[in-house]
Amino acid sequence: MAAQFGRRLRKGAATTAVAAVAVAALSASQAPGVNDHGRQTAADATPSPEASASDGSATGNSPYYTDLPPLKSPNPSPSTGPGPGGTGTTEAGIPATVLDAYKKAEAALREKKPGCNLPWQLLAAIGRVESGQARGGQVRADGTTIKPILGPQLDGNGFALIKDTDDGAYDGNSSYDQAVGPMQFIPSTWAWAGRDGNDDGKKDPNNIYDAALAAGHYLCRNNWDLSQQDDLDRAILSYNQSREYLNLVMRWLEFYRKGTHEVPDGTGTLPDNRSDDGAGASPTPTTPGTTSPGTTPPGSSTPAPDRPKPGKPGKPGGGTTTPKPPTTPPGTPSPPPTTTPTPTDTVDHLEDAGTAKLTAMAGDAFSKRISTRAETAAGKAVAKVRVRFTIVGDTDTTFTGGESVATVATNSSGVAVAPALQAGEKTGAVTVRATVVGRTVPGLDYKATVTERAADALARTGDAALTCAPGGEFANQVEVKATYNGAVADGVAATATLITSADDATANDKGPYFKDAGGKTVRTLTGLKTDAKGLLKLPKLYADDTTGTFLLRITTAGGATLTVELTVAAAETSSPSASASPSA
Repeated sequence: MAAQFGRRLRKGAATTAVAAVAVAALSASQAPGVNDHGRQTAADATPSPEASASDGSATGNSPYYTDLPPLKSPNPSPSTGPGPGGTGTTEAGIPATVLDAYKKAEAALREKKPGCNLPWQLLAAIGRVESGQARGGQVRADGTTIKPILGPQLDGNGFALIKDTDDGAYDGNSSYDQAVGPMQFIPSTWAWAGRDGNDDGKKDPNNIYDAALAAGHYLCRNNWDLSQQDDLDRAILSYNQSREYLNLVMRWLEFYRKGTHEVPDGTGTLPDNRSDDGAGASPTPTTPGTTSPGTTPPGSSTPAPDRPKPGKPGKPGGGTTTPKPPTTPPGTPSPPPTTTPTPTDTVDHLEDAGTAKLTAMAGDAFSKRISTRAETAAGKAVAKVRVRFTIVGDTDTTFTGGESVATVATNSSGVAVAPALQAGEKTGAVTVRATVVGRTVPGLDYKATVTERAADALARTGDAALTCAPGGEFANQVEVKATYNGAVADGVAATATLITSADDATANDKGPYFKDAGGKTVRTLTGLKTDAKGLLKLPKLYADDTTGTFLLRITTAGGATLTVELTVAAAETSSPSASASPSA
């Protein structure tokens, strides 16, 4: 599918012109980091995980509301809101439940992805442009919209062409996708970006808490820092790839930053103008399984209304110009339309492009990355093809940035390089599947392995002698530091055993010992782990009545071993004083 970067196939001329003129002066100052149509340049360090088969936008580049914020700064103090229907002038007022959802999403992202610096006002700006804040706050107490909010079907008739990806589960349309909910996610994006924001065990795009949290995670992927203008521009453009959209969202973001207030649910203001000439007709609350008003059901056609055409006026008296005779004899069949195959259409299969062995310890980043090449049936590389990498199975390993899906375009050599993998705490095999977006060809699976955290060296942190009298306790506790390749080895599993001898690693049945929680004698400790500094401090040691030299052996995952000597000896007694000499 040809990319639709930065432009919409169909826009209302009047509304778009108004929006474009009003925001043109802001383009230079508010979006300095965006190059032509918001594309990332080859200099961008991180490949951009895109959303779905919608050319990388959350909404499939669906229509949006083009109303501009008032020129006057909002009044941050509460004021009387408009009545039901939302025709008042308090544009700074945001319905209570909707505002709460935005703020909770910001708090969640501050904890999960603090480097993103997501402001809730950005979610409010997008929510305003996408759905008029859930159509003026028409939501239930749990945040679910009273009626579903659906955009027009993306059937290629004035919009992007996105055939059904969810069998109508979210949008009720089994032929084409439609943007769904207050944040207008298309189903194929929601399938991986959806979140449960109200902790009810469901991920519902029609719930403002779920949708706001999903939008926050979507905007925070790729390690973007939204306090930086370049990253903020990229994030907004990834939501809807239109420069006009970027500028409009920036206007509302700045408007809300200057102040806003809460209004009752259902009393928010409703926008009037849309980028598709819908004048507020869409997104329209509809029932899944029905076609949104203003759209054409699949398999049918609606004739366009008669409209006066620009050009020469009609003849005086109501006459019209004389029609020209047809240049093609009646009955001549029209030639079939010619189509040029896209690069994606020519892909026959995917090949590994020299991916090295993928192994990392739990919690570490993988040093190698997955490389996949798209090829024709003849083995020729295909450039400009979007390859989606998906981490499958029960694992907490992710791509850098915390996402499990990333989409990257192939370069001039036909190679797509996935973002770096970040190992989670679960050990074992991890599968990453590469597929071609928009083309049904067999996927290519890559295996990665997450191993236990390991140490290759252990050393005592002190050198005090470890001695004890029979039946007593050792004054000093044993503490060791674990390292791996010279670096701190944190979270490494360890075992400590009082062994029989240097050649016999079985537990000794006499000499020094530890105590368990019940005070019983134990000579092997398992389940130990080094702390964040790689340190491991063992519990106190005690001695029975056996004297001599004993050995404590500490081992870790990765094979590091340290043997420590312990001495149990009776206290030395002073020799008796010499007897008095005889008197003279």
